[in-house]
Amino acid sequence: MKNTEFLRKAENLKPELIRTCVELKGEDRLLNAGDEAVYDFGNHYAGYLQIAFDTAGHHPDAPLLFSVQFAEIAQELDHDPESYHGWISGSWLQEERIHMDVLPGVCRLERRYAFRYVRIRIIAASDNYSVRIDGLKAEGVSSADESKLKEVKMPEKDRELDRIACRTLHNCMQDVFEDGPKRDRRLWLGDLRLEALTNYETYRNYDLVKRCLYLFAGSTLENGRLASNIFTEPEPECDFQTMFDYTLFYISTLWDYYCRTHERQTLKDLEPVCMKQYELLQDCFDEKGLLDTEKAGRIFIDWNLQLDKQAAGQAVWIYAVRDLIQIENELGKYTPDLEKDLKRKEKAAASLYDREKGLFVSGKNRQISWASQIWMILAGVVTAEGGRLILENAEKEPGIRHICSPYMQHHYIQALLDIGMEKEAYEKMHRYWGGMIGQGTDTFWELYNPQDPLESPYGGIVIHSFCHAWSCTPAYFLRKYFCSERQMQ
Repeated sequence: MKNTEFLRKAENLKPELIRTCVELKGEDRLLNAGDEAVYDFGNHYAGYLQIAFDTAGHHPDAPLLFSVQFAEIAQELDHDPESYHGWISGSWLQEERIHMDVLPGVCRLERRYAFRYVRIRIIAASDNYSVRIDGLKAEGVSSADESKLKEVKMPEKDRELDRIACRTLHNCMQDVFEDGPKRDRRLWLGDLRLEALTNYETYRNYDLVKRCLYLFAGSTLENGRLASNIFTEPEPECDFQTMFDYTLFYISTLWDYYCRTHERQTLKDLEPVCMKQYELLQDCFDEKGLLDTEKAGRIFIDWNLQLDKQAAGQAVWIYAVRDLIQIENELGKYTPDLEKDLKRKEKAAASLYDREKGLFVSGKNRQISWASQIWMILAGVVTAEGGRLILENAEKEPGIRHICSPYMQHHYIQALLDIGMEKEAYEKMHRYWGGMIGQGTDTFWELYNPQDPLESPYGGIVIHSFCHAWSCTPAYFLRKYFCSERQMQ
């Protein structure tokens, strides 16, 4: 279902991408079939590559056939893309096989890639000539304006964390907030919410957030339900997937945008979209007000297939509906029915608390997970003192389901901050994201397991996203909570 007015507003907000060029010199070495060369651009780029070839020997009497492999981290080059057999389509693999008929010459690859490293391998040529790589040019593209990135005082170790987080966001900021410039390259609601929060503290591109909000509202499923993600080419179109928690996060993303900009027209335009999501999700609860995960359908929460998501999903609903009430009140709409419903769902959430363990349980098997505890804290179901006790009990609970992604790590850090545990939040943020820095990265990853740093849920690191939107939030935390007079020692 399309809303042409919303899509028109989104199109009018489409940014002009800022282009940055970096050139590398070639080398005098001559290359023949079977030879290769690896180049390091020194930082992560989302953009386009140009390669200049020269020749030596006789006039080329056959085309040059060569391959180009792109890598976000050096370890990717240790893996042959042809060995990948994971469940995500291999068409995402960052490689090209190219015929070049006219030499010497310049080859410009038309597809956008995400990379720091480039391997060029000569597959075939004539024995009558050799080639030499004269130079390479990378053209990075982004809608993030570095001139708007505010300088802030912070210790050196914070500065490195902030720099890499900002680079992550920078390369995900294209004509929408993408989830990752290497793979998917789409607008996802869960990623958008965290990107927007970080953007407010860094590049302050408010129009890009606004554009994304209108894109989601402009292309929905037939019943008005928001999809979990949006395709933007050749024209905006919603995906068929929905996620219970991502749907709700649209409400919070709009409220966050208003709190930052006080731009009232957008709030008025999109408030009905938020109310529609609330109405559509009413059937996902049982007679006691507890979330029925079968009726709710897919709930993301974290990259953990064994995670029971009832408790966390219940808390996300509470979190978002609190924001919905604020939207309604801001527009002069007083909604006692909403507040009554919220209290009912809060009471149902409280019934998931196991007094003996001092922890929240989830589902018929009463699973205990970090996600359940974190989201109940974020939703305000417990007091700050109660939240601190819950996290203390969680540390001692054997068999607890652990956090699997930077996405959930973000919410853990935010929960610690919400209950006044700033020192613990700071230390855990550095320990987790610092582990990726220890792997030599320029951007933060979609998934990071400290016990198995190169683990991928997709069956191979050559298709893994090593620059991913939901990992950019250390810049948000550092700039909002820890910099200047509030920085941690």
